[in-house]
Amino acid sequence: MKTSRSLYTVLLASALLTACSNDEAIPGRWYTSEQVALGERIFQENCQRCHGERAAGTTADWREPLPDGRYPPPPLDGSAHAWHHPLSQLERTVRLGGAPVGGWMPAFGDKLSDAEIKAVLAYFQSLWPDRIYQAWLGRGGLD
Repeated sequence: MKTSRSLYTVLLASALLTACSNDEAIPGRWYTSEQVALGERIFQENCQRCHGERAAGTTADWREPLPDGRYPPPPLDGSAHAWHHPLSQLERTVRLGGAPVGGWMPAFGDKLSDAEIKAVLAYFQSLWPDRIYQAWLGRGGLD
């Protein structure tokens, strides 16, 4: 009797927490609304300075090298090439930075948790138009 009452209490608490959760899946996307909200905050604090407000970039000439030969950070809103890369590569780039692939983006693996990195990706992917998101899926984006 004691075990079933404890199990009942756990199940009831779980059901109540789930019912109160604001974590709704985004239809047709891999992430939830809660991840997007968290990711937006993290993006504003850590990424916006380089990738621009709403991930739109900071310069229209992001394809042109800077005087030092480096390229400006690209927009991440679906208008540049981030959608060409699978989720695993996007995660790796945020975690390890751009140096392993010849870029100069700093690494965030020691600052952000895996869940926070996924949230940042969810945020900027939420800005992608459906046609871009579908093209990303078609390229094996979830691999």
